[in-house]
Amino acid sequence: MCSAALAIIAQTACAQLRVASWNISNYGGGRTADIQNAVYGVFEGRSLAPDVILGQEFLSASATTSFVSALNTAPGSPGDWAAATFVDGPDTDSAFFYRTSRVTFLGQTIAAVGSSSSSNQPRHTMRYDFRPVGYAAPGASIGAYSVHLKAGSASSDQSRRLVEAQRIRDNAEGVNTNGPGSSLPTGYAFLVGGDFNIQSSSQAAYQELVASQTNNDGRFFDPIATPGSWNNNGSFRIVHTQDPIGAGGMDDRHDQILIAGSLIDGVGLTYAGNHTIPYSTTTWNDPNHSYRAWGNDGTSFDVAMKIAGNTMVGPTIAQALVNCANGAGHLPVVLNLTLPAEIDSTTTIDFGTVNLGDLATSSLSVTNAGDVAKWTAGGINTLNYSLVASSGFSAPAGSFSEAAGGGSNTHSVSMDTSSPGLKSGTVTITSDAPDAPVLFVTLLGEVIENACTADVNGDGDLDVLDFLDFLDAYGQCDQMPAPCAPGGINADFNGDTAVDVVDFLDFLDAFGTGCN
Repeated sequence: MCSAALAIIAQTACAQLRVASWNISNYGGGRTADIQNAVYGVFEGRSLAPDVILGQEFLSASATTSFVSALNTAPGSPGDWAAATFVDGPDTDSAFFYRTSRVTFLGQTIAAVGSSSSSNQPRHTMRYDFRPVGYAAPGASIGAYSVHLKAGSASSDQSRRLVEAQRIRDNAEGVNTNGPGSSLPTGYAFLVGGDFNIQSSSQAAYQELVASQTNNDGRFFDPIATPGSWNNNGSFRIVHTQDPIGAGGMDDRHDQILIAGSLIDGVGLTYAGNHTIPYSTTTWNDPNHSYRAWGNDGTSFDVAMKIAGNTMVGPTIAQALVNCANGAGHLPVVLNLTLPAEIDSTTTIDFGTVNLGDLATSSLSVTNAGDVAKWTAGGINTLNYSLVASSGFSAPAGSFSEAAGGGSNTHSVSMDTSSPGLKSGTVTITSDAPDAPVLFVTLLGEVIENACTADVNGDGDLDVLDFLDFLDAYGQCDQMPAPCAPGGINADFNGDTAVDVVDFLDFLDAFGTGCN
């Protein structure tokens, strides 16, 4: 985690995967300048600048087209935004936007169908599947649910919200909640973002999402550990998202992003923050979290959101967010995810021909190959791995780690030379890199019964050619890994992977002794 950048969550400082959810309030198009300022405006180095946006209250396909255009033409935008195909359901709808240079869109599913029935959920629950560019495994993939749950506090409203929450959790657990193929694919991480319309964490719908159950595969977690009665409660003013413009003012945490347990276990895709620490009640700039109610600097409880003097986003962005709220609207919420480690290693180690009983060692390199050019070293998790060698070979035991962009770890691997013959085996590297959790390094070598150690070229004769080959190896291999010349590995008499003056003295002794 790039902890220094976490305190200011400047997108350019960390280059983590940035996910936002935004109920933009009955959006049919337009508001271009306000959208551009809200998303790409910069204040004191901070900008919303997400890689993914889960949108709610979109009214039409043309509205999503208009939104994409606003994003791509904004000053400071990379111009690489695209949208999932708009699905026109009952009431207003969800939409999904993503940066094509950062995110591979895998597809969308109507996870649960909405209708006007008084016992059903009022809107579709959409799930959008994606993964960061450069990754391929299910473990590096995310199913993102976009929701706009039933509004209201009546018992009937709460019952309909509970239906929605049950279907979301079931789908995340692998249940086909809308026919075959609609369930979350095996191995995917997941999150849910949107307008929950839930006023307290004690409500049944919220507990359905976050509480422990018999099957916890689909359980969600609040990344900022902030349960409570949020409605009209000043203790939670810093995480309130509604209403930045209306008469009621900022007084509720309707908009949230909840995440899977796999995003807080420290392996693979990981929330950039400490999910065990509750969000600050005194400052929006909580260094323990990348999560933000974007635009809310904590000074606007029960009144319209502060514009002039807004310490989080400044007046220009604050005004744009208020304008986008379009009446009794909402602020976006955003969080960062760090990227999984990747792994690269030596693929083959050939010990060559080694005399019976001699030392045979070679180096194995292991690298965290995460794309630091795209995600930066601070945006990629540490690689954790272990080594196991097959019979006849040895590798260091224990657990190892390697940061991205930090070069590589080098391990000494040995071959048993106590018996003659051709040798082959593997070193198995087990890691937390989702694209290659297991790698195999091929090990080869031959152990020979050679009573004529000065026969550097291995032709069975001890003559001037061996002397010349030793000198050739000495000239090329001093302070370098052997072999690097014909006979070079046989010239390394002491097995330290360098042909130097110690080997020269050993060679002279062996040459003078001759062959038995």
